[in-house]
Amino acid sequence: MKKAYYLFNPGRLSRQDNTLKFQPIDENGNEGQPRYIPVETVDNIYCFGSLDANSAMYNFLGKNHIGVHFFDYYEHYTGSFMPKEYLLAGKMQVEQTKYYISSKKRMVVAQKFVSGGAANMLKNLQYYNNRQKDVAKQIKSIEGYIEKINTSSQINELMGIEGNIRQTYYEAFDVIINDFEMGNRTKQPPNNEVNTLISFGNMMCYTLCLDQIYHTQLNPTIGFLHEPGYRRYSLALDIAEIFKPILVDRTIFSLLNKRQIQSSDFRHEMNRCVIKDSAKKTFAQAFDEKLKETFKHRSLGRNVSYKHLVKLECYKLSKHLLGIDEYKPFKMNW
Repeated sequence: MKKAYYLFNPGRLSRQDNTLKFQPIDENGNEGQPRYIPVETVDNIYCFGSLDANSAMYNFLGKNHIGVHFFDYYEHYTGSFMPKEYLLAGKMQVEQTKYYISSKKRMVVAQKFVSGGAANMLKNLQYYNNRQKDVAKQIKSIEGYIEKINTSSQINELMGIEGNIRQTYYEAFDVIINDFEMGNRTKQPPNNEVNTLISFGNMMCYTLCLDQIYHTQLNPTIGFLHEPGYRRYSLALDIAEIFKPILVDRTIFSLLNKRQIQSSDFRHEMNRCVIKDSAKKTFAQAFDEKLKETFKHRSLGRNVSYKHLVKLECYKLSKHLLGIDEYKPFKMNW
């Protein structure tokens, strides 16, 4: 299976035969030891430092179907280079647009995203509640909010319910995670270690969903829960709602409780908390390992990886939009 490759240092990317050559360059312009990346093993490159590459390089990446995702100094996602949208189809685009325009049809799909994400958050809490972490109060509150999802009639109302579910869910993090306090969820900027990891992990999940959407006929700019905007891929945000509890939050719980990431892996700058490169690498490695994990899929009756699971979610949504089969969001049962 192809994997993502992470570039945490500034440098220059060039082609050497059928291999990518990354030449690290430090702040003084000194070159470090080059790294060579066989193109047949990579499907995405994540850049957390400045990258120097010419148009010939991007042509080569495009022909080999390798996406490049860019993040700024504070780990904010800033954009992507994606290979040609060779799978986009007119019929799918029309049907996807019809669903967005119809308030009734859009609402049905949006409710499914929220119910899927809520079910997976609830499963996380139940898992830890059974392991002597008392989050019964949060579980009961979220169960009450879940009952309101299908009775909501407006997107704003549904977003409010989703916000209440997530706020209640985050209240349990202080109980689940050892040695760290999360407090309130802060994003721009994150003000402590847990909030910084959540923001970093959510961006990883968002770009994963974007990449998998590009492997289907769906258009990533037309979402249902999140309003389509000029500078974001709203469908990737929608699908990420389902997978953030599974891929991001469980990775955070594991890394912090096993002390694989500690307080010393962060630094505080003004009113924000920043994760150091060493901890980014630790998180990225754990996230990649999670994506490669397999489990027996209930419907398919065979083992699938979590990465492939995201693509399967896109396929299920495609079938719903084309009127082939009703979309049912993935919900953990363990």
